[in-house]
Amino acid sequence: MSAAAVYLDSPPPEVALAERVAADQSARRPVLLFFHSAVVWLVVGSVFGLVASLKFQFPDMLTGSAALAFGRIRTVHLNAVAYGWAGMSLIGLAVWMIPRLVRAPLYRPGLAVAAAWGWNLWLVLGLSAVLAGWTDGLEWLEIPYPIDAIVVVAGGLMAISVLMTVARRKTKHFYVSVWYVLAAMVWFPIIFATANLPIFGGVEQGAVNWWYGHNALGLFITPLALAGAYYFIPKVLGRPIQSYSLSLVGFWALAFFYSLNGIHHLIGGPLPAWLITTSITASVMMVIPVAATAVNFHTTMVGRFSTLKYSPTLRFVVAGSMIYTAVSLQGSVEALRGFNRVVHFTHYTVGHAHLGVYGFASLILFGCLYFIVPRLVDWEWPSDRLIRWHFWLALGGISIYVIALCTAGWLQGRAMLDASRPFMDSVELTKPYLVARSVGGALMLVANAIFAWHYWLVVRRRGKERMEPVWSAPGALA
Repeated sequence: MSAAAVYLDSPPPEVALAERVAADQSARRPVLLFFHSAVVWLVVGSVFGLVASLKFQFPDMLTGSAALAFGRIRTVHLNAVAYGWAGMSLIGLAVWMIPRLVRAPLYRPGLAVAAAWGWNLWLVLGLSAVLAGWTDGLEWLEIPYPIDAIVVVAGGLMAISVLMTVARRKTKHFYVSVWYVLAAMVWFPIIFATANLPIFGGVEQGAVNWWYGHNALGLFITPLALAGAYYFIPKVLGRPIQSYSLSLVGFWALAFFYSLNGIHHLIGGPLPAWLITTSITASVMMVIPVAATAVNFHTTMVGRFSTLKYSPTLRFVVAGSMIYTAVSLQGSVEALRGFNRVVHFTHYTVGHAHLGVYGFASLILFGCLYFIVPRLVDWEWPSDRLIRWHFWLALGGISIYVIALCTAGWLQGRAMLDASRPFMDSVELTKPYLVARSVGGALMLVANAIFAWHYWLVVRRRGKERMEPVWSAPGALA
């Protein structure tokens, strides 16, 4: 690569537009395959999630088959949403962003396509095994480890495509989104392969399990979602992020502190006190990257909050970014021994987890897809009204869900700690909140179904044709 081909600063607008178009075209096939698959898994996971929730109101529902027992369908829900929807859409987002950010076409798109098919095969076989009763029995690691070999190969193909694209870059500068994407591509294979090694047992296995379970969210889903937010907030606004230095503070603090967090899920367990205390300390120190990221996003948006009314991408991404701040601070408080003593083993933890995966990551992903998909299929989203319905149903559903379960979890924990009260009291008092959980879950399912239907319409090119982008306009959205 000649020195003249390396841009120290942004290239001329006409060159930048041509490179973006070339980047999008190079990544089009794998990105759309990842997105198509993710939307299907979103609907599948949402249906299984609602059925699992309804079993709290109707415990005799669907009891004729072991495959439809609560333990199995809840596990399918978790894996379909975490790895199918969030995982595949986040990888698609990364594959789309990287060529644009490094100004180089995607290397060997066929590798990324093969990775997408492999990821789908892993989920189909893995979740079928779970429904049949074959599982490793570990949270976030339920898919049997022999089947996990498929995703290891798929992930390797994906990493080769992305890393070789970065190696062929035309810019020396790495924007913070590239840092987050590259880190997730390195971190996830390490934690996934380590956690699946069949060499752990007993207390060791519990520690490794929750080290992985927490880091699957913190070192895979979180960095890729934040990469999307760091890309789209300044992109749509047409202004730079407030502080690049602050963004790197957030990145390195996340890298250092999040990896130590997971063991706080085992407070009170038979683990060394120093290990538990280290994890609690790291959880509290997560305030640093969260504050850095929140300040950066907020100050970038100052004076431009009115744009939320007009940009679906900003509306979803900013809402998800605000929830990131809330769910992270909630997690830091939840790690404290006094608070954890009340909410551990209660519905509170379930509400917290859904706020992270759906409220934070999924809302950002919805906003990203509203921006990306029209540029790949060259067609506009057919209905502004459907987008508004999607936003408010998703936000309303997750709000009802989380408030209900966090309230139920607190009351449940207090009741279980009261030696004068029978255990059944802690069950009975949660009943109205579990009804609210199902209402919130139903609203999220409707929101996801609307999004899936709207997604199908745009990829089938129904509605209005997309207008050509005007690159010369200030804050152009091409």
